[in-house]
Amino acid sequence: MSGYLTTHVLDTARGCPAQGLRIDLFRLVGEVRTHVRSLVTNDDGRTDEPILPKPEFEPGTYELVFHAGDYLRASGQADGGELFLDVVPIRFGMAEESHYHVPLLLSPFAYSTYRGS
Repeated sequence: MSGYLTTHVLDTARGCPAQGLRIDLFRLVGEVRTHVRSLVTNDDGRTDEPILPKPEFEPGTYELVFHAGDYLRASGQADGGELFLDVVPIRFGMAEESHYHVPLLLSPFAYSTYRGS
């Protein structure tokens, strides 16, 4: 089985999927941080394809960057002022070829993540 990476973003303040939230994926090797791809969540809060598909999977350290501030402003949960949460980075390791699922539960003042299935 080849590994791959997915996510799901839920807006816990509104009780719905976070549609239209931009996500960037980076791979880290030592101090070098390389952009892999950018995707946007669909109306189910997921990306239409894996963030890191099977043919491109490599074990290592990665970082998902969720552009929460843009989403919160677009959804009417934040005004043009300073946000408590703007960019949410989640750095994690993938050690084996498996399905990694890194969801984000988001509100204007808190977030949570875990390794899902």
